[in-house]
Amino acid sequence: MNALMHANFGITDFWTYLLGTIFIVLLPGPNSLYVLSVAAQRGIREGYRGACGVFLGDLILMMLSAGGVASLLKASPSLFYGVKYIGAAYLGWIGLQMLLSCLHRLRAGTAAASTAGAATQLRGSKPFSKALLISLMNPKAILFFISFFIQFVDPMFGSPLLSFALLGLVCELTSFIYLTAIILVGARLAEAFRRRRRLAAGLSGGVGAVFIGFGAKLATATL
Repeated sequence: MNALMHANFGITDFWTYLLGTIFIVLLPGPNSLYVLSVAAQRGIREGYRGACGVFLGDLILMMLSAGGVASLLKASPSLFYGVKYIGAAYLGWIGLQMLLSCLHRLRAGTAAASTAGAATQLRGSKPFSKALLISLMNPKAILFFISFFIQFVDPMFGSPLLSFALLGLVCELTSFIYLTAIILVGARLAEAFRRRRRLAAGLSGGVGAVFIGFGAKLATATL
């Protein structure tokens, strides 16, 4: 009965998709690391603003995937290389900014670190838009939506948009549960970071290094 229901929605092998989505969402990526960083430094509300940027970014990637962008990228290697190198450069730039901020705070001392931290918060006062850009440039999400995501829609189904919508809903719900856990963990870490500025600076530097790694991974990604 379940198989028939899923077939009626044009979804092939739903449980494989669900397990694969859970596994991929749980893998560390720039989206979750950024949301964790925002929640740890600025609290639950700002963490959810960042999460909303991630949800919108994923939704855009889903729509592009459903619209056949994967086929377009495969047919136009120059377009694919342009997209991936721009994304890699953006992720690397974010990582470099975090590393420089970490080094500045470690060298400046506690008092100056407090001032620098406040300035950094002012400059990064829009977690939604930043998370949206990070989500759109996230190598894990890009490869997920243009390769894994589209495999579970029956090409013979009469209403493929319904199939994509249901698969997208599953993905967004899984991401919401995971990012909620990340935000709550980040909020619990916030007090420790306020007391230990070196620890906070170390987290920022570590996340920055990982972002540079994600940029390098995207630069070497293939379809």
